[in-house]
Amino acid sequence: MCVVIFLIRSNTNLAATGSWDTFLMLWSLRPQARAFRYVGHKDVITSVQFSPLGNLLASASRDRTIRLWIPDKRGKSSEFKAHTAPVRSVDFSADGQFLASASEDKSIKVWNMYRQRFLYSLYRHTHWVRCAKFSPDGRLIVSCSEDKTIKIWDTTNKQCVNNFSDFVGFANFVAFNPNGTCIASAGSDHTVKIWDIRVNKLLQHYQVHSGGVNCVSFHPSGNYLITASSDGTLKILDLLEGRLIYTLQGHTGPVFTVSFSKGGELFTSGGADAQVLLWRTNFDELNYKDVSKRNLKRLHFDSPPHLLDIYPRTPHPHEGRIDTVEINPKLDVIDLQTSTPPVVDILSFDSTTTTETTVRTLPDKGEEICGYFLNPSLMSSECSPTILKKKTEDISDLPSESQRSIPLAVTDALEHIMEQLNVLTQTVSILEQRLTLTEDKLKDCLENQQKLFNAIQQKI
Repeated sequence: MCVVIFLIRSNTNLAATGSWDTFLMLWSLRPQARAFRYVGHKDVITSVQFSPLGNLLASASRDRTIRLWIPDKRGKSSEFKAHTAPVRSVDFSADGQFLASASEDKSIKVWNMYRQRFLYSLYRHTHWVRCAKFSPDGRLIVSCSEDKTIKIWDTTNKQCVNNFSDFVGFANFVAFNPNGTCIASAGSDHTVKIWDIRVNKLLQHYQVHSGGVNCVSFHPSGNYLITASSDGTLKILDLLEGRLIYTLQGHTGPVFTVSFSKGGELFTSGGADAQVLLWRTNFDELNYKDVSKRNLKRLHFDSPPHLLDIYPRTPHPHEGRIDTVEINPKLDVIDLQTSTPPVVDILSFDSTTTTETTVRTLPDKGEEICGYFLNPSLMSSECSPTILKKKTEDISDLPSESQRSIPLAVTDALEHIMEQLNVLTQTVSILEQRLTLTEDKLKDCLENQQKLFNAIQQKI
């Protein structure tokens, strides 16, 4: 099993993967680059997600925890504990300030990334929640569950505002389209469905796979949808024309995940064959900032219709006679894979956040925000631009261990020990205060008991 998400920016090309081996891998798409293996989770990694600016990386695991990583050579992470069952998915809001997690404990939990704090839970599902995703404007969350429902949640009043039911199978994955007016669901019953959340209507219904559909990803234009299935294929759907246009073969087993790059010029897929395939599209290249700016103008339910919002109004089952292009890279494409890159193991020295307590407090003078969170939208004005620039350099440009007077692992270990000592000191201080209060109360009780005894003796 493999889950994959990737980030392409002007100064770094990175792909993050998680798998049954419990490791989080960070790959550079540059030739002859090293790969970094982050060690921290104790069970299968089920989901990985880059923050919008790529400065943080979230991972979910069957060990019931969520980890928030800084994707560099230090491997620093925070561990979030609140779920009581395996966590199935994580997703950042568009501004990077919130994280949503879905779990087999039948709940969705929302976390504040600025303070690393648990905020609230959403309960209405009656079975395992398989996926939860933010809308592009962050006002809504869509979730799917094995109770055969898809629910829409309002993040302001924390209530379920809409519900889509399916009596045949359940959805493995859900996602908003780029303008936030529709959702796509990947069904265990081999179907892909497009729902319009403004009018609560099923717009498109595709039956193009012979196995369960595990993941979907919208092209940034909103015109195309790519699907990954247990039948070992990827399918690309043209949503404007309502038809299947490409069938992609390359994996030798079930395909579990697929993800477009921000500009839509590339996408990646990962499957049970332990392979991650990188594909290049032949769609029109788009500037991601222009797409985001265009879509942000049409994020409200009462916005006027737009060409990209109009889909065919009849189902498209595609049963038989499918006029599509079938691509098998093992037959048609030269294998450009280079030798296996060297892998650097990075142990995680982390802090822990739970629903009861928050270990980390708000940083002083922006120090912790600059050093720990690299998202400029989350930083105070006191953060130094120089520090930010150093932190956001590509991981391949960081100084090696031999160039440092103290190894990074030792430095992080010492910092972690100091944090734990501070916590222990505070705990001991509280215990001493409670012990003193207990001794004073015990002394008062003994004095009162002695007075009562003397009074009784005098009466006798």
